[in-house]
Amino acid sequence: MADAQNRRITDVGTLKALAHPLRLKLYRALYLERVATASRLADIVDEAVSLVSYHLRKLAEHGLIEEAEAQSADGRERWWRPAAEVVSIHDEDYRDAPERTAAHTAASRLFYEQRGELYRRHLDERAHWSPEWNSASFDSEYLARLTAPELADLAREMNALIKKYEAKGRAAEEAGDTEEREHVALHLYGFPFRV
Repeated sequence: MADAQNRRITDVGTLKALAHPLRLKLYRALYLERVATASRLADIVDEAVSLVSYHLRKLAEHGLIEEAEAQSADGRERWWRPAAEVVSIHDEDYRDAPERTAAHTAASRLFYEQRGELYRRHLDERAHWSPEWNSASFDSEYLARLTAPELADLAREMNALIKKYEAKGRAAEEAGDTEEREHVALHLYGFPFRV
């Protein structure tokens, strides 16, 4: 990945570029692959290479992905990688105008829908995973009474914990420890509500 640790999206154009159903799937697949060609990503998302190439160029136009060093001798292949380790979108960057708020809400809904679909697929495929993976998998709901600063602190602490395990997994993988290692999705939401 590029040197940039966090790419904070603050403009509506970049937000809309990412908040396209296929582009979001491609970005997620590229993040997991770390470096890939349009052909490889087309296989993952089950779309035509030409369509995938078009959408990859759109993501690149907005600085979300970038060309990577070739991973093979085939000079015809164009390799891509995420431009940053983390992409973040913050509510406070979209409050200043109704159209910006609407774009942020629409993007957040798409992110939620794709995460929900990923979890539904896991539920449908659960019987195909080993007992160890099924025992390790979890889904929990916690209902707490917090202040906004306490919720923000909780989010920072959870993020730090997840980053610790993410780094541990990547280090092991780079050392060649890939046995029994799978992609794991963690979807966390913390939000106020009233009964």
